[in-house]
Amino acid sequence: MLSNRIVVFRAEKGWTQQDLAERVGVSRQTIAALEKNKYNPSLILAFRIARAFGKPLTEIFEFKEE
Repeated sequence: MLSNRIVVFRAEKGWTQQDLAERVGVSRQTIAALEKNKYNPSLILAFRIARAFGKPLTEIFEFKEE
């Protein structure tokens, strides 16, 4: 299972889901699905999100064995 801290980092920046979506080139619905762990991002999207926040990938996403 892949979990993430997108909501936390987005709140720290004061960004809406739409703000982040525009920065990384996806829809707001994609960000909403990511935040609810209903969708796993591609590796490229994960790196874009990490870059947008200025954080290492591993601070935003965590893989847990089920």
